[in-house]
Amino acid sequence: MFKSYQWRIIIHVVLLFGTLCAASFFLIKGSGWYPYLLLLFPVIIYQVVEFYRFQRKAHDELNQFVESIHYRDFSRYFDVKHAPVEIQPLRQGFNDINTTFKVISKEKETQYQYLQKILELVDTGILSYEEETGEIVWMNESLKRMLQLPYLKTIHSLAKRDAELYKEVVSLKPGEGRIATAHPEKSSFKILLSATAFQTDGKVYKLIAFQNVNEALDETESKAWQKLLSVLTHEIMNSVAPISSLAATLKNRLQQSVGSLNNESGAVDDLELGIETIKRRSEGLLKFAETYRSLNKITTLNLNKIHVRDIFENLLQLMLPTLEQKSIEVETILKDPDLVLEADTNLLEQVMINLLVNAIEAVKDKDNPQITLSAYISNNRKTVIKISDNGNGMPPEVLDKIFIPFFSTKKSGSGIGLSLCKQIMMLHKGNIQVQSVEGEGTAFLLQF
Repeated sequence: MFKSYQWRIIIHVVLLFGTLCAASFFLIKGSGWYPYLLLLFPVIIYQVVEFYRFQRKAHDELNQFVESIHYRDFSRYFDVKHAPVEIQPLRQGFNDINTTFKVISKEKETQYQYLQKILELVDTGILSYEEETGEIVWMNESLKRMLQLPYLKTIHSLAKRDAELYKEVVSLKPGEGRIATAHPEKSSFKILLSATAFQTDGKVYKLIAFQNVNEALDETESKAWQKLLSVLTHEIMNSVAPISSLAATLKNRLQQSVGSLNNESGAVDDLELGIETIKRRSEGLLKFAETYRSLNKITTLNLNKIHVRDIFENLLQLMLPTLEQKSIEVETILKDPDLVLEADTNLLEQVMINLLVNAIEAVKDKDNPQITLSAYISNNRKTVIKISDNGNGMPPEVLDKIFIPFFSTKKSGSGIGLSLCKQIMMLHKGNIQVQSVEGEGTAFLLQF
């Protein structure tokens, strides 16, 4: 089509050139040829004007086409049917180009929308920002839910919400990955940070992926503790059981022979006391080792759909005498009375009782002891049960250890209660988190 347009230009030029040559010939021949020259003069003027109009039309058409390209208006259609004959090939060519651009633009838009939907569906948080200015280019909904951030204008805004995470993000080099801790509100969890970089239009952009690995790390840690404690339990029981048995035998033999022994210096009494101490401590170690086995007994679940309101009701009925005796006020918040979750009723009640007992212990010295039971659907579409109190709270160094087996802040505590709660929640494919501020209180969150 453009070749046809080019041929029309050539024809115009050739005709004009031929007319000018004829006029020059008549002019050289002399006065006898002037009448012919006068006849050619209007023809020359007509050809020049027509050639100018032809070029002007083409120029105007080209301007319109460039304008449509500039504003990405690929829907513009150049009327070919009613156009002058010499312009028709040009308009047809413009229409073909616009159609091609429209197809390419539609394909790219479809790919962009498709990619965006994929990135919105994945659980991994994704953030992109310009390295020089820190301006956020894009962040997906998963990241907003994960960090509980409705909006970020620049990456530096993250410093006000989570200074520790901000330092980890900006110091992360392309191609590098590391484990960091996120601190949304009063809780915290582990995330895997991965970074890459790309350059376009002379600007360098950094792309960060945030993957919540808290549950994976908890599961790995739990299995590691189980293996370690299994070995320790086996060794303790194999070593201590004979000592306990021997101490009991020695005590019996001593009691049988006490009549024939000289106890004037009290040596027999000391010996009996020593043997009794060995026996008692050996039995204590055996009991300690036996306690761990309760952590490994739970391996399967009897899952049923249960209403959260029924869990709260059963729990309060069970603990009501203790709560009334200690004058502890319990507030229940359940915005959706029909909230249902799938869980093992007996095991979940065991977890709730353990957490409520801990809360009662935490508020026992408060003037106005309060415990709150609540349940709701979180931003990441998980069912959450929350047990909070207005006790003294816990320092950060204790928060990192409370789920470690046999760690306890109570003098009479076994240290397996919260470990057992964590294992039960992991069996439910959920997790347990703690939020605590010294002097204000503590909250445990069960996420299903």
